[in-house]
Amino acid sequence: MELQGQVAIITGGARGIGRATTIELAAAGARVLINYQRSASAAEALAAEIVANGGDAFAYQANVTDEQAVASMVQAALERWGRIDVLVNNAGITADAPLARLRPEQWQQVIETDLTSVFLCCRAAVPIMRAAGYGRIVSVSSLAALAGNVGQTNYAAAKAGIIGLSRSLAREVARDGITVNVVAPGYIETDMVETVPEALRAWALQAIALGRFGRPEEVAAAIRFLVSPRASYITGHVLTIDGGWVMP
Repeated sequence: MELQGQVAIITGGARGIGRATTIELAAAGARVLINYQRSASAAEALAAEIVANGGDAFAYQANVTDEQAVASMVQAALERWGRIDVLVNNAGITADAPLARLRPEQWQQVIETDLTSVFLCCRAAVPIMRAAGYGRIVSVSSLAALAGNVGQTNYAAAKAGIIGLSRSLAREVARDGITVNVVAPGYIETDMVETVPEALRAWALQAIALGRFGRPEEVAAAIRFLVSPRASYITGHVLTIDGGWVMP
C-alpha cells in the first residue's frame, strides 16, 4: 500500500490505459478521482467497483481542454480529500490522416486534447503540490512521438510536445519535491488499437521483439512505479513500453 492516503487524479481514467492505471493506483492505496468526458457509465461503474473493494474513488466529468473545467476538477479533489499527490495525464484521442488530407480542425482537436490538456492539468495541480513539498506527475505519450507514424503527424506532434513540456517542467519543480515523468507506450491492446488495420497489425507484430502487443496493465504497472516513493530519484525521464520495438 505504497500510496496509502495519497490522492491521485487520472484523466481519461475510465477506459484503456486510464482504467488499468486507476485500478492499479487504487490497489496501492490511493484515493482516486476518475476523470472522464463521455464515458459516464464506465467511470461510475469503476468508481463503484473500487469502493466495493474497500477503496475510495469518485468519477468526475470534465473536458480537460477547458481551463475552468480543469480548475473545477482539481477543486473537487481538494474539497473531498484536502490534497493532491499524483497527477496522471492520460486523456488522448486520435484523428488520423495523411498530412495532405489532414484538416485544420483535426490537427487542433488532437493538439488540444492530447497536449493542451496536459498543460492545463499540470498548471492547476503544481501549486498544490509545491505548497505540500511533494508531487508526482506522469503523462502518457506514445512511441509515435519518438519514431513517428504514417498518418499521425498531429498525434505524433502532440505526444512529442508532452515530452518537451514534461522535461522542462521537471527542471522547474525539481527543488519543490515534485517529479515529472513520461511513459511512451507502443501498441497496447485498447479500443484505440482495435481500429488498426489487420495488415498494419501484422507488420507491427513482426517489428516488436517480444512478438505481441502490450496490455494496459503493463503500462499501469510502470506508472504505479513512477508515482511511488521508490521512484523518488527519477525525473524528466521517458520510459518506452513497447515490447522492444524501438531500441536506441
